[in-house]
Amino acid sequence: MTSVCIVAQSMYDFDPRVRRKAEALVAAGYGVDVLALRCPDGKKRYTLNGVDVRTISLGKKRGSLARYAFEYLAFFLWVLVRVPLQMRRQRYAVVDVNTLPDFLVFAPMVAKWMGAKIVLDMHEVTPEFYMSKYRMPEDSWIVRVVAYLEKISFDFADRVITINEPIRELLVERGLPRSKSTVVMNAVDERRFASAPNPAPDPVARPWRFVMMYHGTLTPIYGLDLAVEAFALAHEEIRGAELWILGDGSERLALERLAERLGIAAHVKLLGQVPPSEIPSWLSRCHAGLLPMRRDVFLDFAFPNKLPEFVVAGKPVLMSRLKAVRHYFSDQSLAYFEPNDAADLAKQMVRLYHDRDLRARLAARAAVEYEPIRWELMKQRYLDLIRALTPGRRAAVQSRVAGTVPTRGLP
Repeated sequence: MTSVCIVAQSMYDFDPRVRRKAEALVAAGYGVDVLALRCPDGKKRYTLNGVDVRTISLGKKRGSLARYAFEYLAFFLWVLVRVPLQMRRQRYAVVDVNTLPDFLVFAPMVAKWMGAKIVLDMHEVTPEFYMSKYRMPEDSWIVRVVAYLEKISFDFADRVITINEPIRELLVERGLPRSKSTVVMNAVDERRFASAPNPAPDPVARPWRFVMMYHGTLTPIYGLDLAVEAFALAHEEIRGAELWILGDGSERLALERLAERLGIAAHVKLLGQVPPSEIPSWLSRCHAGLLPMRRDVFLDFAFPNKLPEFVVAGKPVLMSRLKAVRHYFSDQSLAYFEPNDAADLAKQMVRLYHDRDLRARLAARAAVEYEPIRWELMKQRYLDLIRALTPGRRAAVQSRVAGTVPTRGLP
């Protein structure tokens, strides 16, 4: 059996992109090992859906640059030692390294010397990440260093995966050869929704209400405070509406206090963390999705994982007008509003609330525009890439591996 090792400095159980790839490989007949972070109270080693997962107890207590550096270095050293140890019992044909950090791609260097091909899956663009998170200017020495690390990292890899076409174009401008790059989008596994359990119990039975819902982490970059402010501005015109916020994070208490201060606490439901398996059921009970992400040099390239989930569930989506999202979705498919603008979001809330036909048209058009990037196609593109790198499995797949997706949102 051909073996693949996936390396990700994340908690495997809660990393949907890494899990989708690993399980797709298992279904295609590969043996798959994953090196990842240990979940709280999790096991050192376990098997999940045919994937052998080995973990390190490192945690994720990031915030300062020093803490980032410590966690990155500790995980790097663990992978540097762990991969050669595991290759004593089996030779990996491919090692798939998932960022951040970019330089993690050098940790399986011994595997590369032993003949394994290295795939670098770049989940983020690191220079922009640091510019956004730490408010650093583009010409700061730290940004220049991470830009250099990014360049030597994708040079070291045999193939590079990016999460959307705008990021690939940005990296090509920085020196990434287009011929060694592949776009594999963050798409949702639709089988999860087809097999979703019955809807979760309704926290307050009000059949007349209109529900807008966000699900995910509660942090400032996702703009939930703007959503609450917009809801307060629109409240007089959407009396039958509620805002449901599923998830947990550093902003939860601040959001509760903001809703109370604006006098809308009775209509804003912070429902806490929901297991991923229950998300489809919750989506079935909302009328519109809400993704109020802020925009900056980093977030403009973001394509949120939650967007495909709303689209697959058949829900219209209130969405910040971000560059990467507009590349794939037009104004006829999403209810766009200007990022960081609560008043513009409020207008879109009122518009969707009063126009049932508009909601149906948006959802239907989004489903059509999502078709070229759905997971079944992205999965095949990823498997084609791995087959092209794997001895004995190469096939006539090169034309599909480097494929692109038609632009829909941009003029």
